[in-house]
Amino acid sequence: MPITQPRSPEVYLNLNVRGMGPSATLAINEQSRRLITEGREVYRLGLGQSPFPVPPHVRDSLATNAYQKDYLAVKGLPALRRAAVDWVKRTEGLDYNPDHVLVGPGTKELMFLVQLVYYGDLVIPSPSWVSYAPQARIIGRHIHWLRTRPETGLGVEPDALEELCRRDPDRPRLLILNSPSNPTGLCYSTDQLQALAEVLRKYRVLALSDEIYSGTHFSGEHVSLARYYPEGTIISNGLSKWCGAGGWRLGFFVFPESLDWLADAMAAVASETFTSTSAPIQYAAVTALQDHPTMDDYLNGSRKILAALADDAYRRLSDAGATMNRSSGGFYLFPRFESGRNGFASRGIRDGQTFCERLLEETGVAVLPGNCFGRPSQELSLRLAIVDFDGERALDAAQSEPIDEVFIRRYCPKVTEAIERMAEWVSK
Repeated sequence: MPITQPRSPEVYLNLNVRGMGPSATLAINEQSRRLITEGREVYRLGLGQSPFPVPPHVRDSLATNAYQKDYLAVKGLPALRRAAVDWVKRTEGLDYNPDHVLVGPGTKELMFLVQLVYYGDLVIPSPSWVSYAPQARIIGRHIHWLRTRPETGLGVEPDALEELCRRDPDRPRLLILNSPSNPTGLCYSTDQLQALAEVLRKYRVLALSDEIYSGTHFSGEHVSLARYYPEGTIISNGLSKWCGAGGWRLGFFVFPESLDWLADAMAAVASETFTSTSAPIQYAAVTALQDHPTMDDYLNGSRKILAALADDAYRRLSDAGATMNRSSGGFYLFPRFESGRNGFASRGIRDGQTFCERLLEETGVAVLPGNCFGRPSQELSLRLAIVDFDGERALDAAQSEPIDEVFIRRYCPKVTEAIERMAEWVSK
């Protein structure tokens, strides 16, 4: 008897993935590319890809190791795992065992694996990065969005975490804390981290400290949650943001000894999925994590440029009626336009999705609505990424020119023009 196809092939899909589309950040990037090929001028403030080049000494290391072709250990190249713990020691003052490091093809893959292996609810603030919740949904985990307040930067607050955990004190939970934050630019202070650590320890919550933007902290003073909750925190980092190597797909998790069982379980799953991360990339990553004078210059220049752009965008959009928190690191701002709701409603704009669609249609500025990050769909909020510029040219100029308003208009013109267009559009 022939196999008959059902009326809809969707019945073959896992219930957890039915109706899912591509990641919002990747979708806006593809849409922007399509509009550009059609001849439209598009200001790409949707995808948070580093505008800066991979540092030359790291590129040279990749070229030197292009011949490396062997499968490496599942947990990663021993020299890279040692470099990772040395880097954490140098930047955070914390000691780890290289055996408790897991290298993967990007932290995104490792975040999926930890949710797959660890049987606990996902806890994240609203707003959060676009892929945390979808990954939990694919696996079938419960998701708890923590209430947040603008006056504290829309980040995780101890009271909100306590309120959730108190309902069922023994329930296993995974909190993901992203600092500097995507999408808000929030960097948690020492006091905030210490207060959160008390609640996490009280309820034995597993914490994943997503520090992928650590090197972009504008003042260079990133502080890890692991300093205050070392026994229950996994440090997550990689090369994509502060090292400009998003397409290289190299990330790593650093586990405390108390979580070695989790590291081993994730490695077992990794052995059955991605096997090991690209060998040449791992060898180059060793160089990226080592102390190097040109890396300090690279990071200092990158931070100053991003800080100047963030301050300019904050000032111009605030003057146009937006409410937002100042960004302290990373590539993003998260403005809200609720004060102009009546005016936008008269233009047929009543939710964030429509807001962003009309903004792109009428100004060419591509951004993402707040609902992609867990905010209410009716909220007039959005995330903008201040990265549409030639980072290599800007870094070269930063060596001899002051990084001020004149500088960012000269070397980051698409970002500054996009902000001006947005400010003019919302002011109508």
